[in-house]
Amino acid sequence: MKNSGKGLIFLAVMLPFVAEAQLSNTPKKTMTYPETKKENVTDTYFGTTVADPYRWLEDDRSEETKLWVQAQNAVTHAYLAQIPYRNDIKERLKKLLNYEKYSQPFKEGGYTYYYKNTGLQNQSVLYRQKEAGEPEVFLDPNTFSKDATSSLAGISFSKDGSMVAYQVSEGGSDWTKVIILKASDKSVVGETLTDVKFSGIAWQGNTGFYYSSYDKPAEGSQLSGLTQYHKLFFHQLGTDQKDDQLIFGGEKTPRRYIGAGLTEDEHYLIISAANSTSGNELYIKDLTAKDGKIVPVVANFDKNHSIIDNIGTKLYIYTNLNAPNGRVVTVDAAHPGVENWKELIKETNHVLSPSTGGGKLFANYIKDAVSMVLQYDMNGKMEHEIRLPGIGTAGGFGSKKEDKELYYTFTSYVYPSTIFKYNVDNGKSEVYKKSGVDFDPSNYESKQVFYTSKDGTKVPMIITYKKGIVLNGKNPTVLYGYGGFDVSLTPSFSTANIVLMEQGGVYAVANLRGGGEYGEKWHLAGTKLQKQNVFDDFIAAGEFLIAHKYTSKDYLASMGGSNGGLLVGATLAQRPDLFKVAFPAVGVMDMLRYHKFTAGAGWSYDYGTSEDSKEMFEYLYKYSPVHALKPGVKYPATLITTADHDDRVVPAHSFKFAATLQRDQAGDAPVLISIQTNAGHGAGKPTDKAIEEIADRWAFLFYNMGVNYKK
Repeated sequence: MKNSGKGLIFLAVMLPFVAEAQLSNTPKKTMTYPETKKENVTDTYFGTTVADPYRWLEDDRSEETKLWVQAQNAVTHAYLAQIPYRNDIKERLKKLLNYEKYSQPFKEGGYTYYYKNTGLQNQSVLYRQKEAGEPEVFLDPNTFSKDATSSLAGISFSKDGSMVAYQVSEGGSDWTKVIILKASDKSVVGETLTDVKFSGIAWQGNTGFYYSSYDKPAEGSQLSGLTQYHKLFFHQLGTDQKDDQLIFGGEKTPRRYIGAGLTEDEHYLIISAANSTSGNELYIKDLTAKDGKIVPVVANFDKNHSIIDNIGTKLYIYTNLNAPNGRVVTVDAAHPGVENWKELIKETNHVLSPSTGGGKLFANYIKDAVSMVLQYDMNGKMEHEIRLPGIGTAGGFGSKKEDKELYYTFTSYVYPSTIFKYNVDNGKSEVYKKSGVDFDPSNYESKQVFYTSKDGTKVPMIITYKKGIVLNGKNPTVLYGYGGFDVSLTPSFSTANIVLMEQGGVYAVANLRGGGEYGEKWHLAGTKLQKQNVFDDFIAAGEFLIAHKYTSKDYLASMGGSNGGLLVGATLAQRPDLFKVAFPAVGVMDMLRYHKFTAGAGWSYDYGTSEDSKEMFEYLYKYSPVHALKPGVKYPATLITTADHDDRVVPAHSFKFAATLQRDQAGDAPVLISIQTNAGHGAGKPTDKAIEEIADRWAFLFYNMGVNYKK
């Protein structure tokens, strides 16, 4: 839902009550929510009639929905404002976040480029410098719009670094525009491309580039209209966008997602095509051949594949075909079919994510949800294991072939993100940029445990807290999870979490099935008719934390976003007794209708749909958060966050979930829903708004646990 230029909109669904009542033994007032109209709307699935009384909230452009939002807005402001230490938390966050932040540098056309944020800038600025020169601003996204809601959504340089194309997202939208510059003087070249979505930019020489997009939905339905079929285009500089050449996709080869890239030598165009979030076709086109054709490397969607490098006609391919944890193979481009693949790096017990740089191949393995990185030569001979500073997550290890030094970043829950410079010849690392955050890792502890889920499966979890806390069951604890789409939750530092841990709080991250921490089998064990495994894993994590006295049900909160929002919504419904507070963000809450909006149909590989079969419908119906809530149950205090960006099945799902939870809540715990600036994206989020949103989260947590925040 668009917020009509009013900036951050908060929605509320209860009347406020004074802080003293919450923090004392005085009985709390019963929550009185603004009325949400119910309509007699039903659907029939395989003979079962399902009521959908809040269907009207799916129309995010209607006057009724707008009024519903406004009716709840005022009480939310009042509720949050009366929490006595809300501003103290906000000021603490502002102080913690006010330090210089840098990205890994990269080299283009004789310049070294890097992003820098001086502290509380809304967005990081892209700088460049010659080796002995002074840094200069190349692009400042803070100037893209007056309210800082337009952001840099991607940038790509031509091979020689002389041309650059960058994408701008306005208001957090996934629909972007592309602006082309001459890098030497930053002068604009040609027209600005519009209506580009889910796209990279792949330059071919300095004359043009490949990009992807969909047909734009009809005016007025941009947020809800289906974006079904992706198209790959080539844009020739100096020509109109309407004349761009369709390369792949469209009516002849309809695919939901299409991406393109070029090998570093620009010998081959690489095309990846998919219809869901898992499994892709792979194609190549020889750009040096006259009238070269698009040739299939893999012509089905069964597994995941990508071309990571080439030496002449020798292609290096990452694949999980016949290797659930991934491997690297090679093949000659003249005969690239699977039957001709030769194994270069074999599958191991750990999940592989490869990259190349400096003429080397780097195998970044996830070992029990933490990183282990090996360096190979291009013939598959192992040369070094990179010495990492601890147990955490390493990322990067990519550069051009001629580079002898490259960069990587290391982080953990107690190790602020640090950039290292790495020498590919001797395998040695040195610190390039340390984090400037005011945080002493020696005062904190982060440890990994393995707990047992309902069916006996061992699941890893990393628990982080301040040293010396007493494990008496009274520590405010946040349990975070995701559990889907092959996404791995590996350790990373969050400045925001300092506020929780300073107060004696515990931050726990469970590596649930459905994720990618243990490869394809782990992922599939949390999909479709196995999705309940994810919820069972999360519930078991909470029970472990309580059993080992890290916390208790009066001090435990659940948190997750997107698929993790679904996780929180489902477990809130299944085990309302387990959590005191719940934070479902941008959640997929209506499992019977998620696939009918925007890009939702692409998620069916993980979820299945209500139309697949009677068995699939009944399975989804049972755990779908909107449908699983029951009247007369005491649910946790719940802060539902959503946003107006257009790649999720929200705000409709969040609105419907909030309305149902308000209706069914039997206790006096509050149920709030807030629309946040670009929630789930982060790009284009003004810093003051981001700080305010985080402060509201921690204030809501402490307040509803009866914890008095100490400055």
